[in-house]
Order: sequence, then structure tokens, then C-alpha cells
Amino acid sequence: MKRNAIVILVVVAAVTLMLFAGVRMSRSRAGVTGIKPVGKNGSVAPDFALKGLDGKQVRLSDYRGKAVLLNFWATWCAPCKIEMPWFVDLQKQYASQGLQVIGVAMDDSGEETIAKFAKEMGVNYPVLVGKEAVGDAYGGVEFLPTTFIIDRQGKVVDRVFGLVGRGEFEDNIKKALGPGAQANAAPVSEREQAR
Repeated sequence: MKRNAIVILVVVAAVTLMLFAGVRMSRSRAGVTGIKPVGKNGSVAPDFALKGLDGKQVRLSDYRGKAVLLNFWATWCAPCKIEMPWFVDLQKQYASQGLQVIGVAMDDSGEETIAKFAKEMGVNYPVLVGKEAVGDAYGGVEFLPTTFIIDRQGKVVDRVFGLVGRGEFEDNIKKALGPGAQANAAPVSEREQAR
């Protein structure tokens, strides 16, 4: 019994130290490099240029005037595999109103593996090969998936760490698109709603 209590105390102390160190390192990194985490409401989303799987350079600013769902993901990320079909459906549903989903692959598996994975997932939106500097510009992408919803003026409406429900993404997309988004949305089949 005594031994179990000691083990639990050691584990709690180790976890506490790791959390403290992580917070401290993130604060010091922001101070040293000048990186400021992107805020939730009204911060301008940092522009970037990344190579797409088609070999073309893509800038976030190319999509100014559109609402953007910017999703940082990886091929090994299980929650990413759950939400990607939602993003495919949301791209279909809201593209005519000005939504653009953009995926940023943040793993080192190589372009060929990323492209194969995206094809298997039926991705119908641009997939870019991520760089750590872009993740840092967005406050450090330490959890995958991490998603930013950006309005037509290039301002962050919301950011989501980890997996949330499809409805939360859709609500934020409607905010980013502006008035009238809900009324003009393309109908969704019962099968798509069940996902």
C-alpha cells in the first residue's frame, strides 16, 4: 500500500514538472523569437507560402475574400482521419458561398505518402506540405489536429485543438462566411449528416 502511494506521488510530481517545463518553454520561445500566438477573436492570420502536392506555391493571402478552414494534420494522426471526411463534406457544402478548406500536412512522411493518404481519404481541397516555421507563426502547432477558422478579411474566428464535433466546425464556418451562410447552405444528405 505504501509503495503504491509513493509511485503515485512520483508520477504526479513528474507530470507536474513536465507541464511546468512546457509552459515555461513556450513562454520563453515566444519571447526569444518574437512569435506571438494567434488569438481567437480578430487576430490576423499570418500569411505563409507553402508548396502544394501539385508542386505549386500556395499563399494564404491567395484566398483573401474567402472564409478559410486551415487544418494542420498528419498521416499518423487518428483524430485527423475522423475529421477529414467532415472537411470534404463541408468543402462541398459551402464552397459556393466562399469557403476554402486548406490542409497542411505536418509530418515527415514525404510528399508521396501524403498524396497517397489524401487520395485514400478523398480529399477535395488543397493539401500543402507544412514547415515548422508556419506552425510557429500560428503559435506553435503542438497538438494535431489543430484547426483555424479564418473569415473573409483574414481574421481568425476560432482555433480548435484536437477533435471536436462536426457541428462546431460548421457553426464557425457560418460565422466566417458572414450573414446568410446558413440560409444558403447546400443541402446535406442524411448519410452525410449522420457522420
